[in-house]
Amino acid sequence: MESVSPSKASPSEERAPLVALAGRPNVGKSTLFNRLVGRRISIVEETPGVTRDLIFGEFEWMGRTIRLVDAGGIGGASQDPLCREVEELAWKAVSEADLVVLMVDGRVGLTEDDWQVANRLKRMGKPVILAINKVE
Repeated sequence: MESVSPSKASPSEERAPLVALAGRPNVGKSTLFNRLVGRRISIVEETPGVTRDLIFGEFEWMGRTIRLVDAGGIGGASQDPLCREVEELAWKAVSEADLVVLMVDGRVGLTEDDWQVANRLKRMGKPVILAINKVE
């Protein structure tokens, strides 16, 4: 499988860090993605499972370019082949990321799926930031 990165830097260029947004379906990953990149690129819907492909964008933070990837939801034991493919692609993005933002739904609280995703991320050794959304 090819790299999930949309572009490759030459050896003389410093590669901007890649941040992956991860979490269950419909926790607000696409909304955060759009907010950070400053425009509506990812589709935001009330219906879970709308994001199926990897969506890439960039934003500036403290004078530094950050690459961002929004992926479909991960977690759960769906046997649907499309859902499994979406999740596999999301894990591929996570595996190539320099940092992962794990998003959870504050109204629902931490679910068993959230714990399973967090444990897998811990085993991967990736730096992770926990973002609790929907607490307004």
